[in-house]
Amino acid sequence: MTVRELGHLVLYVRDVGRSASFYRDVLGWRQIMPEAGETPRGVAAFSSGRTHHELLLIEVGADATAIPPGRRVGMYHFGLNVGETDDDLRAMVKVLGEAGATIAGASDHTVTHSLYIEDPDGNEIELYVDVPGVDWKANPSLIGAPVRPLTL
Repeated sequence: MTVRELGHLVLYVRDVGRSASFYRDVLGWRQIMPEAGETPRGVAAFSSGRTHHELLLIEVGADATAIPPGRRVGMYHFGLNVGETDDDLRAMVKVLGEAGATIAGASDHTVTHSLYIEDPDGNEIELYVDVPGVDWKANPSLIGAPVRPLTL
């Protein structure tokens, strides 16, 4: 048996309504639970349509321990493909700016062009596009190419 794909992520959040708003209204993820107009009751789920849910948020309350800064064991970030071209990333920069979100970094990884942000609870998210014409399947070493600054 082998892993076929990453199925979903589950994040603990302080305030599920605030976090659901971020993932739905800022990042444009389709919220599937609770349905539109319903008040979140401790959980919210999102799907791009690829599977039943790709992200589940579970509320743990305002007094939950924050993610510690700096080097630590645990998740570093997760990546979300947000389009096909740098124009899609430029559009995301505009959306993020209008929402008051801070872009913490921007990198050219040869195979992807990436922006880095944090959600309301400090979970780091990579928003990326695959670079057209880069064939990492034929040349897997491209995945480990040196990281360069990204200029959009």
